[in-house]
Amino acid sequence: MEIDTLPPTFTAGQARTAGVSTRALYRWRDTGEVVELSRGVFRHADAPPPTHPDLLAVNLRAPNAVVCTLSAAAVHDLTDVAPFEVHIAVSSRTHPPRITQPPTTVLRFDPATHQLGVTEVEAAPGEFVPVYDPARTVVDLLRLRHRFGHDVAYSALNRYLARPDARRAEVYRYARALRIATITLTALDIAGAR
Repeated sequence: MEIDTLPPTFTAGQARTAGVSTRALYRWRDTGEVVELSRGVFRHADAPPPTHPDLLAVNLRAPNAVVCTLSAAAVHDLTDVAPFEVHIAVSSRTHPPRITQPPTTVLRFDPATHQLGVTEVEAAPGEFVPVYDPARTVVDLLRLRHRFGHDVAYSALNRYLARPDARRAEVYRYARALRIATITLTALDIAGAR
């Protein structure tokens, strides 16, 4: 089996399905032909460098998860806080993945709103990862401000509102769906008064 038949980033399971033995896969790793991004997730050593290697690795380990909160805020340039973990959201009806490399925090969101506001970010050339859009990210930070900090949440809101593509109505729509409309409306009013 030729290594070039596999996508730039792939799992050990995908390699097995393509007919690659475990021995060959780990030989490729040991000789530097592939790099192991996470347990069971590999990337061709000569592939273009990923913009978000940790998000790419976590996505292949947890394909139904969505990048959220601080990680999504960093992707959308809504914070200067550099998360030392990848934050992902999964439906509360699913078993949460356990990923230690890269360090990952798993949040369990209501299944009715888990897919609300999902978009994609290009984590590597031609490889996309689901992430909550900027407005949904702001609302998640507001509703989880006790966990991530009031300053982080309100700063993200202000940075979002300063963008030319900001849509206050979209923030409020997500806030209503996520049941924090009152707090969000107050925050929007305060931000608008500045």
